[in-house]
Amino acid sequence: MTRIVAGESQTPKRRRALEVALAVGLVLLISVGAVVASAVARDSNASAAPDAAGTPAAELKLGYFGNITHAPAMVGVQKGFIAKSLGDTKLSTQVFNAGPAAIEALNAGAIDATYIGPNPAINSFVKSKGESVSVIAGAASGGAQLVVKPEIKSAADLKGKTLASPQLGGTQDVALRAWLGKQGYKTTPDGGGDVAINPTENAQTLKLFQDGKLDGAWLPEPWASRLVLQAGAKVLVDEKDLWDGSLTGKPGEFPTTILIVNKKFAAEHPQTVEALLKGHVEAVKWLNDAPAAEKAAVVNAALKQDAGKALAQNVIDRSLKNITFTVDPLAGTYKKLLQDGVDAGTTKQADLNGLFDLRALNSVATEKTTAAGLGQD
Repeated sequence: MTRIVAGESQTPKRRRALEVALAVGLVLLISVGAVVASAVARDSNASAAPDAAGTPAAELKLGYFGNITHAPAMVGVQKGFIAKSLGDTKLSTQVFNAGPAAIEALNAGAIDATYIGPNPAINSFVKSKGESVSVIAGAASGGAQLVVKPEIKSAADLKGKTLASPQLGGTQDVALRAWLGKQGYKTTPDGGGDVAINPTENAQTLKLFQDGKLDGAWLPEPWASRLVLQAGAKVLVDEKDLWDGSLTGKPGEFPTTILIVNKKFAAEHPQTVEALLKGHVEAVKWLNDAPAAEKAAVVNAALKQDAGKALAQNVIDRSLKNITFTVDPLAGTYKKLLQDGVDAGTTKQADLNGLFDLRALNSVATEKTTAAGLGQD
């Protein structure tokens, strides 16, 4: 995988080789983590399985990203909704940059639950043969766009160009590769093919685009808005336009952020999972009910704390307009998401039955959500 670095004219061959090795190592590490999680879960079921009622956990370790698409997590933490719901259970949090790293932490037991994009969750479920994680709620829909240099007028102009995504195998990475495939382009996980894709941290992507070293990127908010408003990019594809609602009954909606839990943790501490979901539902409701100015202020304060810097007002306003906050994980989309990952070469075909466990969500939310035949609801 060729990774361009801001401020350098070109990446040395030795560095490219090293980064390819690191990327392969990360994929292998995630796979090993999923296998370990599977073995641990089987061993737990075979020996010291908890009683049906379980017990509240002493601590809940929760992961999320410092992105606006993870606003339910940030608001839930910032306003104390989750901590209050957890009661005597201590809440600890960890902020991640992208999905594969969060999955690695979840499978290793470093965290118990995390907000994440759907594709890394699917990958973990598939690699562990269904033993590692359960999707327990949705969090955000929308808020992902392919933004490009102004001179790029259509998909036909992308041949030979270099685009970025947040991380190999992540939700936007898979969406980009799947969309390019439908335009007749071939891509490879190592950055080859008709269009080069360089998985790059979002902040670095902004700098590289400003330096003219990237032609575009498929990004979640607020990064799509930052490239448009601060770097002169234009929107070539708004992902919401690719979802007609035939799979969910909700045109324009697709899962950007969901909430997942380690299956072993959920089996041992169902009350804690339910308490987490109560705080999550309250955070989503607040995001949907709060006045726009108050919502932007609270989310921006959380971003400053978790990501180190608040956003410009026009960026946060544009970002929030592009996102729908919802507890519905939009389960009807997941077979397509899996197929997109298969087509992109980042996952394998598999049976997703058992991926969802929405029973606790449906016990605390006012609107019933469906697992679309892929689990319990």
